[in-house]
Amino acid sequence: MRAAIDAVRVAGTPDGPVPVVVLSVEGESDVLPIFVGIDEARSIAHGIDAIDIGRPMTHDLTLDIIEELGGRVDRVVVSELRDGTYIADLHLNTPREDVVVDARPSDSLAMAARTSAPVEISEAVFEEGHEGPEEFADLRDIREVLG
Repeated sequence: MRAAIDAVRVAGTPDGPVPVVVLSVEGESDVLPIFVGIDEARSIAHGIDAIDIGRPMTHDLTLDIIEELGGRVDRVVVSELRDGTYIADLHLNTPREDVVVDARPSDSLAMAARTSAPVEISEAVFEEGHEGPEEFADLRDIREVLG
């Protein structure tokens, strides 16, 4: 299923802020929320906004290495939900061959945000994890929280 990063928001909880990446899916009214760490959420937002902070963050560095070696990010696939944890695959085109790298969804989405690579979600993952968009509409944008 084709998807896109719709928003990076923050839910306030008694334990502090909890970032969530909201993925919209083509042809579906529901969304897939993926809860991530604060640093990963910041990196995804920076990738979406194409913010250059002067020195490369980890995801920028990783992308620079891939590109310097002649590769490119082909797509990101959120492929599995295992024991409440999302599993993602980072598909790369390299000069030798196409490869699939096991990666956290947050890292994969940060790479997709920097490259405009397509995001896909397996149908089984969407069916198991989808929620109504109204659950996340009133949450604050990560940019508001981080300033």
